[in-house]
Amino acid sequence: MSRGIPLSATLRVSLGAIGSHRVRSALTMLGVIIGVASVITMVSLGQGARAQVQAEIQAMGSNILYVWPGSQRTGGFRGGAGTITTLVESDVAAILRECPAVRIASPTVNARSIPLVFGNQNWSSNVEGVNEMFPAIRNWPMASGSFFTETDVRTAARTAVLGRTVAESLFAGTDPVGQTIRVRNMPFQVAGVLAPKGQNQWGRDQDDVVILPYTTVQKKILAITHLHGAILGAASARETFAAEEQVVSLLRQRHGTPPDGEDDFMVRNLTDFIEAATESQRTLSILLGSVAGVSLLVGGIGIMNIMLVSVTERTREIGLRVAVGARKSQVQTQFLLESIVLSTVGGLLGIAVGVGLSALLAGIFNWPMLVSPGAIGISVLFSGAVGVLFGYYPARKASCLDPIEALRYE
Repeated sequence: MSRGIPLSATLRVSLGAIGSHRVRSALTMLGVIIGVASVITMVSLGQGARAQVQAEIQAMGSNILYVWPGSQRTGGFRGGAGTITTLVESDVAAILRECPAVRIASPTVNARSIPLVFGNQNWSSNVEGVNEMFPAIRNWPMASGSFFTETDVRTAARTAVLGRTVAESLFAGTDPVGQTIRVRNMPFQVAGVLAPKGQNQWGRDQDDVVILPYTTVQKKILAITHLHGAILGAASARETFAAEEQVVSLLRQRHGTPPDGEDDFMVRNLTDFIEAATESQRTLSILLGSVAGVSLLVGGIGIMNIMLVSVTERTREIGLRVAVGARKSQVQTQFLLESIVLSTVGGLLGIAVGVGLSALLAGIFNWPMLVSPGAIGISVLFSGAVGVLFGYYPARKASCLDPIEALRYE
């Protein structure tokens, strides 16, 4: 190798050396392939899980607070949540009036496993009583028809909005809007059908529900005057914390709770849950990426090991090159290029394997796998960096060989 040899010639020599040991080169790249494929697959898994959780949270609605009655104590025994009946319609009206952070609100009244009939079809589902603000609070659009109005709520009208599961179970192949169903043998006209929401994070089908005006459920189904809860919508996620404080303070005042007394209600801020879930998924993504990064590190160590073996095997060749005029920098560049080529080609193959494996796992387990362009870019850069970092020492060792001792090497 002469002093004026171009870099392209050095690259051809490096490629020739790699090609002359195909099996060893393939095994060397295998570590990088596995490492890069692991990084892409693990990151895709983490991001897919994060996207699924965010979709479920979005399906529940955003900027939401739930208010429920508390538990009742009787003779030293404590009943379950909701056994107190002190939450009433006027409390919700006062929250809207006196809690500036609360933008919209709806009372809620629930009835479980209510029989529904249309023609010769029957179904049993949960009935939820709300007001006309429910779709805006829950971010739940209509698939067909319309939601009931404030007048329907005020007059306790017999009008119903169906979830997708109920609509398909009672009206297979038929448009439910305008039809009449029987709810506990009482006729209700179907005003509309909600867009599908799917399962929530607890596995419950959110579409298996019938939505009625809460006044209708109170007067005509349950015969009660209290509420089972309230759902509140704040102006923003940040405002939910202020809304929580305002609601707690107001309800304690309205219910005459002493300063050291126990609340007879519960408030759950959904933003807390969202932040906790997001942080958990972020931690999961970092953990999975770190585990996969170890695989890539092991692949880099394999490259360095093979390159050191290559330097030892080619000691006489290196000595001959230096003896005929090759500079140490040219010898170092040759071996460094071999390492970079091995890691880069391994990285590109690893990307293909990682993308394919992500698609395969997504199909087998029906789990969302989001292949991130950022993860692919980082994998390419990291695999190239592995070639430089782990190839530098063998290349440096090769360039520092004494040509006389190298020519004597057996």
